[in-house]
Amino acid sequence: MNRSVDRRDFLKTVGVTGATAACAGFTPWLVAAAENVRQTTAWPPADQNLVLAAPITTWDEAVPLGNGLLGGLLWGEKNTLRFSLDRGDLWDERQPENEWWKKYTYAKGKELVDQKKFDILNGPWSTPFNGATPTKLPAGRMEITLDVSQTIKTFELNLATAEGFARLADGTKLDAFFSAAEPVSLIRIPGPAPKAIQLLCPMDVLRKESGADTGPSSGGTVADLKYPDVKVGSEGAAKWYVQQAAEGLTYCVCAESRRVGDETLVAVTVASTNDNPDPLALARKRCSAALVQGYEAMLKPHTDWWRKFWMQSSVSVPDAAIQRHYVLCRYFYGAASRRGAPPMPLQGVWTADCGRLPPWRGDYHNDLNTQMTYIAYQGAGNFDEGATFLDFLWDRKPFFEQFAKEFYGAPGLCCPAIVSLAGRPFSSWCWGQYGASPTNGAWVAHLFYLHWRYTMDGTFLRERAYPWCSDAGQCVLALLKPDANGVLKLPLSSSPEFFDNGDRAWLEPNSNYDLMCLKMLFLSLREMADACGRPDDVKKWADAAAALGDFHADKTDVLLLDAKTPMPFSHRHLSNIIAIYPFNLITREGGEADQRRIRASLAQWDKLGTSQWCGYSFSWMSCLRARVGDGEAALHNLDIFVKAFILRNGFHANGDQTKSGFSSMTYRPFTLEGNFLAMQAVQEMLLQSWSATPGERDTEVLRIFPAAPWRWHDVSFADLRAEGAHRVSAKRENGGTTWFRIVAGRGGIVRIRDNFGGRTPHWTGGDVRKVGENFEVELKSGQTIEATLPKPVGIAPAQLNVAKPIS
Repeated sequence: MNRSVDRRDFLKTVGVTGATAACAGFTPWLVAAAENVRQTTAWPPADQNLVLAAPITTWDEAVPLGNGLLGGLLWGEKNTLRFSLDRGDLWDERQPENEWWKKYTYAKGKELVDQKKFDILNGPWSTPFNGATPTKLPAGRMEITLDVSQTIKTFELNLATAEGFARLADGTKLDAFFSAAEPVSLIRIPGPAPKAIQLLCPMDVLRKESGADTGPSSGGTVADLKYPDVKVGSEGAAKWYVQQAAEGLTYCVCAESRRVGDETLVAVTVASTNDNPDPLALARKRCSAALVQGYEAMLKPHTDWWRKFWMQSSVSVPDAAIQRHYVLCRYFYGAASRRGAPPMPLQGVWTADCGRLPPWRGDYHNDLNTQMTYIAYQGAGNFDEGATFLDFLWDRKPFFEQFAKEFYGAPGLCCPAIVSLAGRPFSSWCWGQYGASPTNGAWVAHLFYLHWRYTMDGTFLRERAYPWCSDAGQCVLALLKPDANGVLKLPLSSSPEFFDNGDRAWLEPNSNYDLMCLKMLFLSLREMADACGRPDDVKKWADAAAALGDFHADKTDVLLLDAKTPMPFSHRHLSNIIAIYPFNLITREGGEADQRRIRASLAQWDKLGTSQWCGYSFSWMSCLRARVGDGEAALHNLDIFVKAFILRNGFHANGDQTKSGFSSMTYRPFTLEGNFLAMQAVQEMLLQSWSATPGERDTEVLRIFPAAPWRWHDVSFADLRAEGAHRVSAKRENGGTTWFRIVAGRGGIVRIRDNFGGRTPHWTGGDVRKVGENFEVELKSGQTIEATLPKPVGIAPAQLNVAKPIS
């Protein structure tokens, strides 16, 4: 398959033909450099594929496949092939209590905290449910016993086409994919017909695996769900089981095989009553139709979809492990998050296949997990994959409004901190102090704002982003009351997940975490209201942001947990410094006061160490260090994450899997937010576009290679997205930027930070002027500006703080 980009097609995308290249100022070197960068937008090359030696003996190290709705894990050993199955909307939504939030309201919680009756409050707000639900459900497993002459040697994920391979000892390979066009998976097996194709329901898996531990688990095993036995059936080459779940949900797993020449095709799907009242009939129809079409015919629309996905953007960095992980994380967006399907919970569409319920019940955790799971799609330009979560939030808006009224006694809406697929709150799995916090919903609202900033979609702004975020703002604004100095304070405050669920976890309002979430929400609402032409709202939100007061810091400028409480120990959640990242409230361009706070606070984090960090802490810190321009620390933390906190298939594990002392946490359960933070860390090192004056419209500044570490002498990226909906491509050689192109999103002034080390850009495509630290040019939407810069003669010597590779 041709993975190159035709030169003439490339030049057309830039707006330059061979006849006009010279007139436009395009030297042969510029054309070559630009084309070289554009080449990276082809499909990922084979050397970036995930390749795993057999045997794979556990589901969480398997090759992950999926199409957003359905997910599968490919694993096995010798001549046994396992295919773990999942479906995003398989949930048991049963609540053990009737709407506990109506009885133990936020006001009641405030009363109990004031009376120091913490034990009483810890019951309904903190104690895990005695039952197993609500929970995400596994779908089961298919096991294929190959002919005795066939032995699996390696497994592979072909990223370009989203196919899974099992390469056999005789040199042939087994192929599998989850169709991007149809809710079905196809497997093609070469050679002799399989000896057996067996379907195992979750209870069968439990009996077979003896409920192998997944780490922290919120509901025990699938036996605790007390479902009736599955109904098993077969006809001809088709077999199935039908599981009656709860509250009217029934799902069917069906597989059918067909012999075609010297190959065997197997189609498998999971259908449910969410699709059709008769999921068995639908599942059988889907499998039969897939087999009639055949593997190649089904593969074509699938690979067409993935080609469009990969063509959105690309990066190329010289660190092979980080490059492979970046591409794999982008693949996770395509495989596990599609519009029309549920968004990714903690484990995406790869729910535990061991007879146990997933860690933390596979919920939607909104005290960092969902926010960070959907933090990287904007820069990559995979907006449909990210909009899935925003659709989920929008569709549950009526319940979030009800929850705000019933729990907080407030207007507007609040997204609970921990929710099921239905949007219903769990009795907090990160303890009541955080599960009951309204500011987690304020942080969730930030994703609506970012989606608008990166797309500049006016319809989305007016019809979704501003209404949802404004309602979120109305809720927290109603809770805030002025103190004696006129500073707005919440009734209760905390900082995830400091002091667990102990008495000390109730901090003095407002904690820095709460304050930072609130201030970012109000400032983004000010900006959105301005863009919507709502001057009264502009004033309201600006006044609210100002009335929150300043952030809490000690005399040495270290950011505290609240007005009095210093950060006492190493901790996994960067909650007291989120004003630095992901928000742009404290920036390296915000003046000396901001710079002192950044230096002092990060020095304290360094001093306290990483003993209590999870994997996501390292990739989050990598993003943060990149945001403040420290590419060496960004690379160091990202290096540790990639080396020690992923399983061999790339899944982020919460604990240090190498037991090298990076963290005292060495446990295994995987969650996906650490992966996407790692992806975002790369993007933050290559391109940043935040405004140093949040709340003011259209004040973003493009910073090209703002935190590229010394080791990355030669780097390139194509079509990364920036705030303002701009598309940016660039090339770096010998440690210096040598070429970049910007395709304007919104019309208006585009600002490019001059961080080129005194080298002067040669511009084509616009009237560029130097204004302070920036180059400025006025562009129309879709207009292109390009620049070339002299290539540095040699690579500058490494500085003392250079990030050394992690062995």
